[in-house]
Amino acid sequence: MIGVGLIVPIIPDLISSLTGQNLSDAALTGGLLITAYAGVQFLFAPVMGELSDRFGRKPILLLSLFGLGIDYILHAFSPTITWLFVGRILAGVFGASHTVAFAYIADVSSKENKAKNFGIIGAAFGLGFVIGPALGGIIGENWGVKAPFFVAAGFSLLNFLFGLFFVEESLIPENRRKINFSKMIPFVALSNLRKYKAVIGFVIAFALAQLAGQVMPNTWSYYTMESYEWNQLDVGISLMVVGLLVSVVQAVLTGFLVKRFGNRKVIIWGFTLWTLGMFGIAFAGNAFYLYAATVPYVIGGIATPTIQGVVSNRVSDNEQGNLQGVLTSLSSLMAVFAPLIYTTLFSVYSAPQAPVYFPGAPFLAGAIILILATIVVIYSLRNLLAVAGEPVLGNKLKNQSEIK
Repeated sequence: MIGVGLIVPIIPDLISSLTGQNLSDAALTGGLLITAYAGVQFLFAPVMGELSDRFGRKPILLLSLFGLGIDYILHAFSPTITWLFVGRILAGVFGASHTVAFAYIADVSSKENKAKNFGIIGAAFGLGFVIGPALGGIIGENWGVKAPFFVAAGFSLLNFLFGLFFVEESLIPENRRKINFSKMIPFVALSNLRKYKAVIGFVIAFALAQLAGQVMPNTWSYYTMESYEWNQLDVGISLMVVGLLVSVVQAVLTGFLVKRFGNRKVIIWGFTLWTLGMFGIAFAGNAFYLYAATVPYVIGGIATPTIQGVVSNRVSDNEQGNLQGVLTSLSSLMAVFAPLIYTTLFSVYSAPQAPVYFPGAPFLAGAIILILATIVVIYSLRNLLAVAGEPVLGNKLKNQSEIK
């Protein structure tokens, strides 16, 4: 995640240097780059999950990390935008490794602490964005827009060595199974989730949340450069602040709040705060209000790992890799559509000929999507109560362990 964070601040300037486009047009090209990356990741996420269910988590993680390191070097030497697209496609193949990472977490977690542990890996994502963007902004400003790719390659290859020598395998042989090639096709495995009555709604809410969450990586750099005239370093520092907040929330708050209040309240509170933060970012008139709005935005992140924990607890142990592959495929599918939505909105409403000048339009769209996700998750929680045989409304629940 440090490697991913390194390149975020320099992407707008890199695209402009290769194509000569202005910021509005560069946003559209950047959206297509992300779509290419996410589309391939969508195809390969269930493949990675299925392979890890057969051969174990460690070898698939190592293959992904090594391939990603080589791919970053290809990025650094890309002479044209076409080669940059090739690099992004290969990154989508090897970048699907977080499917396996989430499956690893499921392997080593009890039912009671899955939400906490998914929150910890979420904190690792946030920590990557504490270090990566600020470092990328400094490197890009001082040594050029391609220099961060070499550093990202170094991190990926060092990570490969760390995994090779220090990470233990998490999937014991008796929990492994033969490859089901049909499950390597995106969405085939999703149909198997129908046997879990309360899961489908949570999966839909998870997908909508992922679609809304894509607004930040897709448009933050362009939005802040346009609205506040920030440079690469300013963007990097802002993402560092966001990443630091994410790390604290995911590592500390998620597990504590789930244990204290239960999944239901954490999910609803999370979506509510996330939506308020998204509205705040869309209408922030200056940098102070922008930073203020990121606080509820980030705290709202407690919802996603909690949903993952709920879904994971209702799937058998030898299907965890496939389940995480499905969830990652959904995330990647949302990431395919999100750039087309958000960068188009930014391009239209930030251009000189915009019908209404409103660069925050992508974040407003994200807030509306989160409202839809909140409605779906409330319905799903009611359904979960019904499955547990408890009243949906009214008196205190009897079977607290099942509901939580």
